[in-house]
Amino acid sequence: MTTSTETTAPATFEGLLAAIQPAEGGRDIKDPATGAVVGRAPEHGTPDLEAAIGKARAAQPAWGDLSHDKRSAYLNRAADAVEASAEALAQLLSREQGKPLNGPNARFEVGACAAWLRATASFEMKPEVLVDDDGGRAELHYRPLGVVGAIGPWNWPMMITIWQIAPALRMGNAVVVKPSGMTPLSVLALVHVLNKVLPADVLHVIAGRRDVGAVLVSHPDIAKIMFTGSTAAGQDIIRSSADTVKRLTLELGGNDAGIVLPDANPKEIAENLFWGAFINTGQTCAALKRLYVHEDIYDAVCEELTTVAASMPMGVGLDENNVLGPLQNKSQYDIVAGLVESARDSGATVLLGGNPEKDQPGYFYPATLVADIDNDNPLVTEEQFGPALPIIKYSSVDEAVAMANGLDVGLGASVWSSNVESALKVAARIEAGTVWINKHGTVDPRVPFGGVKTSGYGLEFGVEGLKHLGAPQAISY
Repeated sequence: MTTSTETTAPATFEGLLAAIQPAEGGRDIKDPATGAVVGRAPEHGTPDLEAAIGKARAAQPAWGDLSHDKRSAYLNRAADAVEASAEALAQLLSREQGKPLNGPNARFEVGACAAWLRATASFEMKPEVLVDDDGGRAELHYRPLGVVGAIGPWNWPMMITIWQIAPALRMGNAVVVKPSGMTPLSVLALVHVLNKVLPADVLHVIAGRRDVGAVLVSHPDIAKIMFTGSTAAGQDIIRSSADTVKRLTLELGGNDAGIVLPDANPKEIAENLFWGAFINTGQTCAALKRLYVHEDIYDAVCEELTTVAASMPMGVGLDENNVLGPLQNKSQYDIVAGLVESARDSGATVLLGGNPEKDQPGYFYPATLVADIDNDNPLVTEEQFGPALPIIKYSSVDEAVAMANGLDVGLGASVWSSNVESALKVAARIEAGTVWINKHGTVDPRVPFGGVKTSGYGLEFGVEGLKHLGAPQAISY
């Protein structure tokens, strides 16, 4: 195969921008913290998409013919390239998405990209022996699908792109990436870095608008779509992909519940509760979005959580002191502000936050905790996707489980207890693809991840995730 001859010398922020911006034209991308222009994104159209798919389709057979070991070696080299340019990538991510450099934010996200590439490269994929007896032998193999379309979100644009493309490439597929229009620069830069070491044309990125994404979803030369985003958008993809009978992996909206059992220690769990809810300033699909606390410790949990939340600095992401940033866009800011005001008007108690500064630049909404709120309040029933956490009081575990399961979503959930056995019994009753104990949202590249109900279907991560990027073929002899 033809491999790029570029070096993996560390890129600078300015160098990355120069490499990905169009020579002329394009669309200004602004920093959600300051309103300053970060850079210009190209506006690719359908002809660009068609060309990318054609090149990917031509390059895929040779890539698919490589062994798993050889493709894994490329993924490890890609991880090296990401690490070599990690600071420039983090600077760009912070400016475009808004997340701070420090804390579980921009530098963390870039580091996770390299870690996921290495983990994906490390998994063994051998034929599964199904039958081996006097009657014969049968094996299950996984073959490349062809060209995979990867459509990512704006909240973790680099990391989720890696979640999509690393297993797709490992399984011998070529990939065409369509980033969110909110954060195209981050993904363009990431793909630019990866393509320094990957074979030519196995990975493309098209920074187009929604109409370009619609063509990608329905294109007959795309074998599978991987999508992370809203349930409504996922439903559109299901409909659009039907005529070509595409395989789909859909990680859709979540409204994750956490249940704090009466034996939990409020002080010990408070910081983990905070980060479970407020990681990436609450803009995470599998963040803790509604917290159910037993009446015996309700006031104590509210007090400890308020103390932790009040200590977390929020501001411009390039300030090394900050760990919370702005909401990424005005639409999301308005959603969060509206839900909090609705809760306040209903009589709920705002323990912290809820009063954003009106005159400051950027889409900053303060970390907000809302208590004494009904379970049917919109702040509870609708996914806020921002830094506002409703805390609901319950009397019995049966009541808490019923409320946790009462919505038609099921991405993640958590149970908090000083007794792991008690927590495990409750976890088994919760309708969610992942249930964490005494933590929330801590995904692991070795552990399969996916939702139930309207939170989507298909698995990512680990060997099971790899299988979802291959076509199963049984061979009997």
